[in-house]
Amino acid sequence: MSLIVQKYGGSSVANAEKILRVAQRVIKRKKAGNKVVVVVSAMGDMTDDLIDLSKQINPDPQEREMDMLLATGEQVSIALLAMAIHKLGHEAVSFTGPQVGIITDAFHSKARIQNISPDRIKKALVQGKIVIVAGFQGQTPAGEITTLGRGGSDLTAVALAVALKAKHCEIYTDVDGIYTADPRVIPDAKKMDQVTYDEILELASLGAKVMHSRSIEVGKKFNMPIWVCNSHKEVKGTLITKENKAMEEVVVSGVALAEDEAKITLFRVQDRPGVAAKIFQTLADANVNVDMIIQNKTKTNSTDISFTVFKNELQKALKVVNSSAKKLGVGEVVSDQNIAKVSVVGIGMRSHSGIASKMFSVLAKNKINIDMISTSEIKISVVVAGDKGKLAAQVIHKAFGLGKGK
Repeated sequence: MSLIVQKYGGSSVANAEKILRVAQRVIKRKKAGNKVVVVVSAMGDMTDDLIDLSKQINPDPQEREMDMLLATGEQVSIALLAMAIHKLGHEAVSFTGPQVGIITDAFHSKARIQNISPDRIKKALVQGKIVIVAGFQGQTPAGEITTLGRGGSDLTAVALAVALKAKHCEIYTDVDGIYTADPRVIPDAKKMDQVTYDEILELASLGAKVMHSRSIEVGKKFNMPIWVCNSHKEVKGTLITKENKAMEEVVVSGVALAEDEAKITLFRVQDRPGVAAKIFQTLADANVNVDMIIQNKTKTNSTDISFTVFKNELQKALKVVNSSAKKLGVGEVVSDQNIAKVSVVGIGMRSHSGIASKMFSVLAKNKINIDMISTSEIKISVVVAGDKGKLAAQVIHKAFGLGKGK
């Protein structure tokens, strides 16, 4: 008998009909002789609706209270799914994250899991029950409710799979698997049968809305196989697994487009040791995630520094940077929300040259200017004007022959 952890996203449990369909799918896996643990997200757009409601009450709510509010969305889903399974004649029990021992740090809205004590889950499985767990949430050692950040249900599922020594983790969504690009941006994108942890980690962190990047980190660390499948159809999904020789033959695996970032530029920063460190330390202390960074030395005794942050953290970042700028004598601070980040990813890039030149050439041919460049061993990212982002992704995807039938 195998133990399997499944996760169903909000679109998969958006209404009563879909919840009953998920219940049938879960029961089918149980009847096949498996122990099943199910992680569920909030129904449909409930999380967004709760955020909108909170802003009607208070445009700048405390993060602790936001966690208290948002954690309720998953609690609705788990109870309804348990009821659906009961209706179909099978035993199930629902638990919140804190009830199954998910302990996190104290960073509200994007907490990190520190430990899981799944004894309660194991006991329910021994009793023959299907276990349903609320994704996206946990609690601090002091008992404060926390959330894991958007997409955190993926992290809950993979972390539970590791803690329970599951055979694998199945992530169910409304698409057939992981594609070479977002099909909504590039209709010609094709589904990948397999992808490595490193590739999907890069794609997720670069804006591809496939899985929570921290869930991939956990999967890679503990070598937990992860399947991404369609919750509405019985089709083979995409397996996220460790690297093998056959995968290295594919130079570029996918293209990612991120339109949720903004750029901050500091002009005339004093060109002396320690200044940049102080600026980025204040951002780190404020728990602001910085992505791409570029520094340009000028002819004067100063430098210009540009970096990107998520748009939803822009105002917090500007507040921190402006405060530091005054103390450090920075000439000017400006921001730009009209940007897009386009990236190519592939483990084959390690052993193949010419990827950057090909990418830059196709952008130049389509009169798309590059504002910033960032590279790693298996990815190249560029920042372009926001209104050019989709076009850039499309022409790059075509240039590398990633479309269907290629």
